[in-house]
Amino acid sequence: MAIIVRLDALLQARGMTLTELSQRVGITIANLSVLKSGRARAVRFTTLDAICRELQCQPGDLLAHDPTAPEPDEE
Repeated sequence: MAIIVRLDALLQARGMTLTELSQRVGITIANLSVLKSGRARAVRFTTLDAICRELQCQPGDLLAHDPTAPEPDEE
C-alpha cells in the first residue's frame, strides 16, 4: 500500500509504548497494532485526532505516501 504509517518512530521518539498510547486514546492495542503494521484499511478522523493529540504531532508526521511501498503481508 502506498500509505506508510510512522507510528513506531513517533512512539520511540516520545518514549511511549503502544500500551500507554492505547490507554491514553481509548483504542485497543489490537486496533493500534493493525494501524501500526499498515494493515488498516481506514482510520477515523476521531482516532487520528486522538493519536495526534497524545503524540503532539500532525497527521503528516504519522502518515506518508510512498507509491513504491510494497503491500503488507495479508494474514
